[in-house]
Amino acid sequence: MKLFIGWVLTYVLCLAAVKKMWSSRYLRSHLSRSLYMNMLSPNQAPYWEVSHQVCAQWYLCDKEKLSEELQPIFVQSFLDQGTQTFLNRSIEKSGWLSIQLYHSFMSSVFSMFMSRTSINGLLGRGSMFVFSPEQFQRLLKIGPDWKSHRLLDLGAGDGEVTKVMSPHFEEIYVTEMSQTMIWQLQKKKYRVLNIDEWQSTGFQYDVISCLNLLDRCHQPVTLLKEMRSVLEPTRGRVILALVLPFHPYVENGGKWEKPSEAMAVSGSVWEEQVNSLAAVFQEAGFVVEAFTRLPYLCEGDMYNDYYVLDDAVFVLRPV
Repeated sequence: MKLFIGWVLTYVLCLAAVKKMWSSRYLRSHLSRSLYMNMLSPNQAPYWEVSHQVCAQWYLCDKEKLSEELQPIFVQSFLDQGTQTFLNRSIEKSGWLSIQLYHSFMSSVFSMFMSRTSINGLLGRGSMFVFSPEQFQRLLKIGPDWKSHRLLDLGAGDGEVTKVMSPHFEEIYVTEMSQTMIWQLQKKKYRVLNIDEWQSTGFQYDVISCLNLLDRCHQPVTLLKEMRSVLEPTRGRVILALVLPFHPYVENGGKWEKPSEAMAVSGSVWEEQVNSLAAVFQEAGFVVEAFTRLPYLCEGDMYNDYYVLDDAVFVLRPV
């Protein structure tokens, strides 16, 4: 009897939530608002495309604020078809109200004993987007048919970004701490290595990707040096993304902690922090070969169509 009453109360609350959201005042996603407005005005077209004027800000760089060494190797990026496709898909998914209600409810329940990353892996939501295949190729100065032997993707998440790089490699290795994300990676047939295993496999990697990980790990300086030690010394490259402004913290069981190692990142604007990062990489045995500014995108929810942060993406060569 208690279980039945509980289900009835849950059902009533969900209906009340849906009713509240389906007033134009409470619709948060562009797609949901457009669907609502279409019911009121059938001739009005829904809003799908993200404003190009807004997106242009994601790629801006004041090259005059860069150091003389970095100015000639900056790669100007722009909103391309691959990025637009991700944004459109995210806008569409944010308008699936029944799914978003389910995700919101399950996240509230699981957040009591799981990290946000693990919850996303369990629900199959919150995929990230760093670069399109074309942007990846431009950064590495390779063509669509370029092939190499071995890729290592550190902190691969659900493997959606790994999928962008994977066509260029014969062997693909990944690491991840979240068990639910590991489950997602195994479903995609990637070779999952333990976080203390990839440094001692006995072989070297042609490309190591470390995307938005340095500011979320306890020992970022040590991680840089470990990547340098297992990278193929001549043709090997590291592709590294970092959210700027730099705010390092580590997720531990739903709590946020300061890392045990500090990276010497300074400057008040994006370009100044990029300049200081070049010195950090040099101390770890790398030189910056190319870099760009890209939006770090994440699928949205019923409150936002998508989430975006500022990324600096580097190609590092060992020296």
